[in-house]
Amino acid sequence: MRHTWRWFGPVDKVTVRDAAQAGAEGIVSALHHVPTGAAWTLDEIRKRQDEIRVGGLSWDVVESVPVSEDIKTQTGEWRSHIANWQETLRRLSTCGIRTVCYNFMPVLDWTRTDLHWETRHGAKAMRFDLADFAAFDIHILTRPDAGADYPEWLAEDAAKRFIEMPGEKITALGRNIGAGLPGSADGYTLDQLLEKLRSYKNVDRIRLQQNLVDFLSQVTPVAEEVGINICAHGDDPPWPLLGLPRILSTEADYAHMLTQVDSRANGVTLCTGSLGARPDNDLPIIAKRFAERIHFVHLRNVTRDTDTLPCSFFEDEHLEGGTDMVAVIAALLTEEKRRRVEGREDHRIPMRPDHGQEILGDLTRGAQPGYPAIGRLKGLAELRGIERALLHSHYGMA
Repeated sequence: MRHTWRWFGPVDKVTVRDAAQAGAEGIVSALHHVPTGAAWTLDEIRKRQDEIRVGGLSWDVVESVPVSEDIKTQTGEWRSHIANWQETLRRLSTCGIRTVCYNFMPVLDWTRTDLHWETRHGAKAMRFDLADFAAFDIHILTRPDAGADYPEWLAEDAAKRFIEMPGEKITALGRNIGAGLPGSADGYTLDQLLEKLRSYKNVDRIRLQQNLVDFLSQVTPVAEEVGINICAHGDDPPWPLLGLPRILSTEADYAHMLTQVDSRANGVTLCTGSLGARPDNDLPIIAKRFAERIHFVHLRNVTRDTDTLPCSFFEDEHLEGGTDMVAVIAALLTEEKRRRVEGREDHRIPMRPDHGQEILGDLTRGAQPGYPAIGRLKGLAELRGIERALLHSHYGMA
């Protein structure tokens, strides 16, 4: 695999040189300052490439070109936003970039209730606490009829949790849950979040699935034409939130998307952490089933408090948690070998160590939540070790 590292641009407290020293071969980045729905300019793309080259690496993967809420709901400026998405693909291709990740999560990107939860050994990790989230939804956001979306026992736990919740935690929940895309300056106040939720009043799961297919039907031909692989990141967490539908949460969801727009250019960002938060997702099986259409990989692990759905979970160390990382990497290396035999130029699948716990110097660095330097370095080293062992001639995967 090609080992990459997410970098949020010059504002990132973890530098490109840090990534190179950690063992990364390429960078995953985006133009977070460009408004969602606008086309990226050649000048801005090349400027970011130059910023990365100064650090000694190349810009390998875009994560992400945001998909606007207008596109997801097919309202407002959605047609012009799709046209701008197509034009952005053309310009990225002109600059030599061949992989573009995106997601189709309505309103919220990945959602956590705690960005600095303390683990058993004092590291800090991101956590999704189901009772805290329900307390936010029912008692802080006060979404109409929110209580009906939770079982009685959970609604009762949420009420008790809210009564005992200090003011600073209430503020932190609103900030953490209402955050925008990682790296962006966007975010929602409670009133803005409620307004966004109302915009999905007539968008159920079936409608959102069809809107994704409509979007892909228009952008995939452009991706094919310019030699770019686009790849959808899964829902995180992989179940409905705040009354919003989720459509990329399971193996069946991905199978539907790939079947409806059956082109190799239309593919998967395999995120073992996002899908791994569901006990019914078997990540090694999913990696094998969709191997030919996997264009980008996020390797991380989560530990679930229970095997119920939904559940609380936290971001564990990369080789811990519920996902068999050795089996996943073995499936990906098998696919890479098949691609080499086939003669595919994209035989090396870009992978990055996703998220990571804050350890050692990370605890005072103040980096982007989920993206510490040393925690990701540790994860990348562990993942590279698995890959190197599996590729040893004794095991026959080289």
